[in-house]
Amino acid sequence: MSAKFFNPLARFDQIEQLSGMDASFVYTETSKTPMHIGSICIYDPSTAPDGKVRYKDILNYVGSRLHLTKSFRQMLKRVPLNIDHPYWVNDPDFDIEFHIRHIALPQPGDWRQLCIQAARIHSRPIDMSKPLWEFWVIEGLDNIPDIPKGSYAIISKIHHSAIDGVSGVEIVKAVHTLSPEIVEINAPEEDRKVHRPSNFELLARAQVNALTKPFHRLDVARRMAPGALKYLAGVRRGEFELFGNSVPRTRFNGVASGHRVVEGRMFELEKIKDIRKKVPGATVNDVMLTLVGGALRKYLDGKNELPTDSLIAMAPVSVRSESEKGAMGNEVSALSIALGTHIRDPLSRLHYVFDTTKTSKATSNAIGARQLSDASKLAPSMVSGVAARLYTRLGLANRIKPIFNTVVSNVPGPPVPLYMNGARMVASYGLGPVLDGVGLFHAVTSYCGQIAVFFSSCRKMLPDPEFYAQCLQESYDELYDVTVAKTGKKKRKRTAVGKSTNISDKTKDKAAIVDDLTMINGIGKTISGKLHAYGVTSFSQIAKLTASDIKKIEKTLNFKGRISRDDWVQQAKALAKIARGNRAGAEQPTVH
Repeated sequence: MSAKFFNPLARFDQIEQLSGMDASFVYTETSKTPMHIGSICIYDPSTAPDGKVRYKDILNYVGSRLHLTKSFRQMLKRVPLNIDHPYWVNDPDFDIEFHIRHIALPQPGDWRQLCIQAARIHSRPIDMSKPLWEFWVIEGLDNIPDIPKGSYAIISKIHHSAIDGVSGVEIVKAVHTLSPEIVEINAPEEDRKVHRPSNFELLARAQVNALTKPFHRLDVARRMAPGALKYLAGVRRGEFELFGNSVPRTRFNGVASGHRVVEGRMFELEKIKDIRKKVPGATVNDVMLTLVGGALRKYLDGKNELPTDSLIAMAPVSVRSESEKGAMGNEVSALSIALGTHIRDPLSRLHYVFDTTKTSKATSNAIGARQLSDASKLAPSMVSGVAARLYTRLGLANRIKPIFNTVVSNVPGPPVPLYMNGARMVASYGLGPVLDGVGLFHAVTSYCGQIAVFFSSCRKMLPDPEFYAQCLQESYDELYDVTVAKTGKKKRKRTAVGKSTNISDKTKDKAAIVDDLTMINGIGKTISGKLHAYGVTSFSQIAKLTASDIKKIEKTLNFKGRISRDDWVQQAKALAKIARGNRAGAEQPTVH
């Protein structure tokens, strides 16, 4: 073959090919399960010049900043026959008015109407033949609590193949400023010399990739081997579970319809930080996972569908390096987190989530989050494309055991006000994809001292979003009440080692009796945490344990010394008897 044939391939370094992970979001796309993510941002135009922002102003403002992120102008270029993953190329016929659209809510313009309109927009797939994003300007927000009259919203949709949560924040930065002053930006002239490959060149490149990618897979396997060995060693020592958590099936784990619902609640970030202080080492993310676990417990219990095992959430984790900022696509790994939905007490649930999160992070660190992310990108194009289509068309979500029950994605936002075209952003909420097998997505986003939990779901799976939003609020209220609102009470005194195990002196104030396992002589915070992770969270649970259960727990958790001498089970029975009139009965723990 002539050198002329191969010369075009050298120009492929000017364009970017989708990784296997990014391409999987394209292959999974169907009319009922569009794979875009996005947000609802609400703006107060009173800070803008002349106190107003017109649709034309937004067009001009965004148009002047298109060059700040690749996602705005680039579209997919598919390889013929899908024998290789698509490429990102510039759209030669880019039309900004196609991507930025303008509608208004009918009167009175309240929160429910905004959520309904957002759900309709979120349910519609993006045109895959153009750059994969849309902005919808929504006017008429005149009756939303804590939102200034005359405000407007921008609902954004960006395909998941183009961005992950972190790169999505970079797009937010591209169209926002830190002050209301509008700074003119001189956009560079479009580079029309950027190569747009022909179908023939794409096929030729696919053949080259077919020869070189096996070596890349071997390299990823080589880098994963030490982590895999470390993980197996941890399994032998009992630090990790070989097959992970058992995932129960719920109403959210079937085939999704094409209809969506969205809703959510906003909380004060400082109060969330106050809650986390109750468990040393806990993070804001642990608190939000606990909050979601409590809401799911309330919702499913209200439907008489609460599983005995804890629901499992997938929590995306960014592995994007500093050098990869500004690049398109996804650089994420994932943690599998048990949400403690089988635990009634909010504080016990927080302890449980904290422990399971630590274990999941340790597992991820042992193998290597970056290596797991790289491995997920290696699936061949035709194989992953056919698998995605078969999964949807055969309704396999109803037949295959679920891997996760829901997604909880936490993307921290800026702590200072942002402005777009001079208008101050007053609230921000996240939108996530709903797909077969995982029909409930929680987007946790923070902004300017507030943190929001906003969920997207299939209308058939979650027909009453207002009820689930109320469950989120009640879950937060209960968690705050037991961790912060009651901290003003006097601390109890611990019985000294060697003293009588008579507990009457500990329980003079019966109203103060809670399922705090450290009230038992011999059980400190460390052992209490181990019992929580084991599923034992209350006095009444311990009182109901059989002799074989007790023996199994003591052997598994290596109980010895003082805890055995002080007869921890008899103490728990006495405490349970005193507290019986003050608390509802807790669930029988599962003994492993």
